[in-house]
Amino acid sequence: MDSRRLLRSTAIALAVGGLVLSGCTDGSGAAAPSSSTPGAAGPAPLAAYYGQKVSWRDCGVPDFQCATVRVPLDYAKPDGERVELAVTRSKATGPGKRLGSLLVNPGGPGGSAVGYVQGYAGIGYPAPVRARYDIVGVDPRGVARSAPVECLTGPQMDAYTQVDVTPDSAAEQNALAGSYKGYAAACAKRSGAVLPHVSTVEAARDMDIVRAVLGDEKLTYVGASYGTFLGATYAELFPARVGRLVLDGAMDPSLTAEQLNREQAAGFETSINAFAADCVKQRDCPLGTTSVPAALDALKAFFRETDARPVPTGESRQLGESLATTGVIAAMYDESAWPQLREALTRAMGGEGSALLALADTYYEREPDGTYANLMSANAAVNCLDLPPAFSGPASAEKAVPSFEKASPVFGRNLAWAALNCAYWPAPATGRPHRITAEGAAPIVVVGTTRDPATPYKWARALAGQLSSGTLLTYEGDGHTAYGRGSDCIDSAINAYLLEGTPPTDGKRCS
Repeated sequence: MDSRRLLRSTAIALAVGGLVLSGCTDGSGAAAPSSSTPGAAGPAPLAAYYGQKVSWRDCGVPDFQCATVRVPLDYAKPDGERVELAVTRSKATGPGKRLGSLLVNPGGPGGSAVGYVQGYAGIGYPAPVRARYDIVGVDPRGVARSAPVECLTGPQMDAYTQVDVTPDSAAEQNALAGSYKGYAAACAKRSGAVLPHVSTVEAARDMDIVRAVLGDEKLTYVGASYGTFLGATYAELFPARVGRLVLDGAMDPSLTAEQLNREQAAGFETSINAFAADCVKQRDCPLGTTSVPAALDALKAFFRETDARPVPTGESRQLGESLATTGVIAAMYDESAWPQLREALTRAMGGEGSALLALADTYYEREPDGTYANLMSANAAVNCLDLPPAFSGPASAEKAVPSFEKASPVFGRNLAWAALNCAYWPAPATGRPHRITAEGAAPIVVVGTTRDPATPYKWARALAGQLSSGTLLTYEGDGHTAYGRGSDCIDSAINAYLLEGTPPTDGKRCS
């Protein structure tokens, strides 16, 4: 399991972490454009892209339209190969004057914004917001319908997700490193041309072309999880074009890959403690009902047992430690999944692992027919470009394990070794950790949840403090992200900002 996946889906948020990069170049060394007129030519080499016309069509989903927008594969070579970005929209329903387009990104990196808008945001966002905005989703380059990165086949992914991510010997360490090398080699073989050009900076530059093509003078945007880093990067590149930006479940772009993964491990530890505290109060808690420490000890013992003796699932795949841990982590994103996790753990501890395997499959976006969405491939491709790798090889990963276990006694070892994957990536990183200030941008709302597992609350505080116009909105609760998850206080504050342009008071707290 790669610990740097951030995704918000309609049922359960299923991803973890994301990385950051330099906002000064596009990954090829070309300077970002400084200005352009909405819908007009933009910088001379990119005039054809900024001036293109969108042809909307029915896309087979009621109340939604689809289109494609062309962007250059390499911004240093705008006359070269192009990428077709998939775009969908749900038009403003009224009543009230249309305010423009609201672009939405669910995170990942690798989450499909088209799928998210059609499956949730375009029909589930608050009615007053849908009345005034066209809700727009754009699959970023390398994702889903936009020149997707492809790596392993379904059967190969099945094998990859079962590799032991808590190696207990040199042989197991070599096997894990070999699986990462094999994954990277498959990505290079199947998607070598696109791999160097799926950075977050390039995705942010794409988003500015989409903004112009849609006819909007400024960008209005809601980014969740990794989508907050995409939004912050846009603000750094194009501060004068920032309209109303909501960054929910924020990233801290100043951290290294190792720091991000270790702090995220601490975030998951906070969440598993919250789950255990709730579990011990329930009659059906499979971890016992005596105390939180005892419950966590029982969970760690269960993981050790699955490492030694995988649990049958009724199919060819067995529930080993890697898949069992992924299934538990998947349920940390939304507290409404905790009853499902209690049942899945009860069954797995009783010798039947299909329910916990199903949670892991949801996390990986594995379909019942054994195929996978490209979430994991796109996730690795973007993350490994956005920051230098956390570790150079097994020795440096092993050296970091104690600090990860200190941050998270339950998940630390797993998440430390998971951070080794980018060590073998075929496309060198183009980004670096740095503070994002976005000087000159309009007010930007940063949202943090106090017990968020994937994007720890301290990251929201950090990003809000870095942004010259950042204002922090806090949700005191569990789960990943806050907007649209049941808090009237949060939703009202964000709706007022999107509809009226008035950000909440910096430091406002909701529960």
